Amino acid sequence: EGVGPVVNKLGGSAWEKLKAKTKKSIQRMAEDLLKLYAERKALPGHKFRPDEQMLRAFEESFVYEETPDQLRVWEEVLNDMKSPSPMDRLICGDVGFGKTEVAMRAAFVAALDGKQVVVLAPTTILTDQHEETFRERFADFPVRIDSISRFRTRAEQNDILARAAAGKVDVVIGTHRLLSRDVHFKNLGLLVIDEEQRFGVRHKERIKQMRKNVDVLAMSATPIPRTLNMSLLGARDISFINTPPRDRYAVHTEVTPFDERSIAGAVMREIDRNGQVFFVHNRVQSIVSMARYLQSLMPNITFGVAHGQLPEKELEKIMRDFHHGKFQVLVTTMIIENGLDIPMVNTIIINRADTFGLSQLYQLRGRVGRSNRRAYAFLMTPPMACLSRVANQRLRIIEEFADLGSGFKIAMRDLEIRGAGNILGVEQSGFIAAVGFDLYNELLHETIAELKGEKVERAPEVEMNIKEDTYLPEDFIADAGERVLFYRRLAETVSADEVKVIEEEIADRFGRLSGPAANLVDSVYIRHYAAAAGASEISFAEGEATLYIPETMQVTRSFVEGMVKKSPVKLNFAFQKGMRITFTVPEGPDRSLERIKNILQAMVA
Repeated sequence: EGVGPVVNKLGGSAWEKLKAKTKKSIQRMAEDLLKLYAERKALPGHKFRPDEQMLRAFEESFVYEETPDQLRVWEEVLNDMKSPSPMDRLICGDVGFGKTEVAMRAAFVAALDGKQVVVLAPTTILTDQHEETFRERFADFPVRIDSISRFRTRAEQNDILARAAAGKVDVVIGTHRLLSRDVHFKNLGLLVIDEEQRFGVRHKERIKQMRKNVDVLAMSATPIPRTLNMSLLGARDISFINTPPRDRYAVHTEVTPFDERSIAGAVMREIDRNGQVFFVHNRVQSIVSMARYLQSLMPNITFGVAHGQLPEKELEKIMRDFHHGKFQVLVTTMIIENGLDIPMVNTIIINRADTFGLSQLYQLRGRVGRSNRRAYAFLMTPPMACLSRVANQRLRIIEEFADLGSGFKIAMRDLEIRGAGNILGVEQSGFIAAVGFDLYNELLHETIAELKGEKVERAPEVEMNIKEDTYLPEDFIADAGERVLFYRRLAETVSADEVKVIEEEIADRFGRLSGPAANLVDSVYIRHYAAAAGASEISFAEGEATLYIPETMQVTRSFVEGMVKKSPVKLNFAFQKGMRITFTVPEGPDRSLERIKNILQAMVA
């Protein structure tokens, strides 16, 4: 964001030096990343052996019908748990799409196999709700559940921690308090992290220490760029739940200027259908004044106020009262952002929506529409002309992606707006700006593959100076999209065999290649054969072709002798800052590029 690219001179060395410097930096960073990853893969984890009969009974006690994606993701998680390597999986699924059920099934398998489970949640309210959900779901099974949050007294917390250390609690649910140094477990086997992006750097370091040989299951509707990028790079496994539950509607989303009439209308419409409303005002200093102002607008409506600075017992009571319908509108801060599930709340009004991040807006919107009723989200802002470009962008994206299952799309757009962030440290951001996000990712993929010992195949980079028409004519392939697709596929080929497959597909679909279309395919073959000969450049003019092999190739004498022996034509050599090989292309009935292709193919055979 806000960084202008430096334009490098064509043919100069500055760009190659910048790429090399970037790759060196990436290599250092990727080595650290893969060391962490390799340590986890090398350490023996616990191979879970689920009690099939009990697990089937637990699965069948789920009161809803599973979606196909939910079943597939659960199968992936179960296979990970049965493997001797520790699991490290991110489940990316929309709010209310059933991630928690997958986590509860994983916790059930772990608990029945004698292992303890930690469920980390970013907020006290979410911890409280998770405890309620887990207790309800595990009621008929022999699993001991407890939670630690600021809703518990110090004495209660100490008692729970002592029992956890003695192995007398199977599932412990809590906030970052569970990451403190004084917290110990007798036999920890599974760590579930809800909304991992909400934990700070210090928390992440502690999680990293906990997770070396423990199975880890992270969940997020909109993973932050770093989390998402690590998963997309293959440093973590990733699963998607994209199918919505039955009878679920998309949330109607509207960006609108702050207006008394609009607010009163939205609230009254929800109350008239016996629903409840969230009003998000993210300023603790003025939240009570805002509640009074709203009360003056709608004197017949009952209001409550909730924020993170309230005493624990008071906050707990307000949230429970609202959950049980004792008042109609909750004026609250961001504390409702994560995972809160109150089906009767189907309208949310977010004040100063321009000050929130993309994933925050998405999470807030996810607090409504969790039943079979149509839900509404109103994003209140100052006049649009006053908003920054990025705020405008965010609001347009959240309005555009109102469909069910759009969390991942929003996370990808966030990745575009914000960049990948630093995967292991701030030192990477400058390189992303210097070479661009796409090339940075390409270099990162290559580096990780190299460090894993995998063969990195890439399209050859050979400069072509050939004055022949090489393109796909419109009368040959009429659809512009199809032409672009074939150009791209040909450009990305990493071997002559791949070119052959594409050539056969074009001929099969559109007829025999001739003229510029045949030249185009031949030019791609020539690029591959020239690269195989070690050339960085090939030119053809007036019946003569020239290959340039740079000094850096360090070509051996036997390699040159082999080319001379295989070549169907006489090769002439010149040496100056590398080697130039020139040959005359004999006349013939076929096209000149086809003749060059055949000569080069024979030379490098």
